[in-house]
Amino acid sequence: MNAHHGPDTAPLIRSDAQGVATLTLNRPQTRNPLSEATLMALSEHFSAIAEDRTVKAVVLAAEGPVFCAGHDLKEMTAHRGDEDRGRAYFEAILGLCSAVMQQIPALPQPVIAAVEGTATAAGCQLVASCDLAVAGEKAQFCTPGVHIGLFCSTPMVALSRNLSAKHAMEMLLLGEMVPAAEAARMGLVNRVVPADGALAEAQRLAAVIASKAPATVKVGKRAFYEQREMGLKSAYDHASAVMVENMLAREAEEGIGAFIQKRAPVWEG
Repeated sequence: MNAHHGPDTAPLIRSDAQGVATLTLNRPQTRNPLSEATLMALSEHFSAIAEDRTVKAVVLAAEGPVFCAGHDLKEMTAHRGDEDRGRAYFEAILGLCSAVMQQIPALPQPVIAAVEGTATAAGCQLVASCDLAVAGEKAQFCTPGVHIGLFCSTPMVALSRNLSAKHAMEMLLLGEMVPAAEAARMGLVNRVVPADGALAEAQRLAAVIASKAPATVKVGKRAFYEQREMGLKSAYDHASAVMVENMLAREAEEGIGAFIQKRAPVWEG
């Protein structure tokens, strides 16, 4: 956390424990929008975590009754008075947001969203961009752009890579609130827990991941996203090549050796 920000002013707070970094959106009074300041903070924290060998998993949470309301429309609308009617600013803020969303799958460590309240528009995109997601039973998800003449085209990228085509189109075309249980059925979240229990469950999952060999998790996460963009044969060729390298790595030698010898593996660093 930047030292010059107090806990009341920082748009994002980081706390670390047992190899898990928890990032908490901290603008509850404005519904935790993905403002320029928040996006910059997310980007900086993700860049730092990517280089931090002590962090094995990341939890993304939020203060207050709304997880994330998406783009700061007031901030964006303020630039309509610019000479270009805001074009340059809109391009910059959407470029920044898209870059942050891509940092999540690119991060070596798995990222788990802990969602209470509503996650709408780019806030829903943020949840879809995470590797795993846990929702409190009162959480709701929505891509409501269609109601205000601004179709959720960038959230669509993450949504369409998580949900079946029909489910993604249903959310995008109707713009209706999807309750937590339905979001789990659609595949937007992994599991639903009692209200106010999402953070604890996300941190529990993060602790399980943190107990695994970190280099193995890093290799696997990267290969997952790489192969998903490929055709079937290319995906198998790539995954096989990754697995050969993995088989020759010290962690696999130790893990497989421990399995055969019926003992617990000892992971390095």
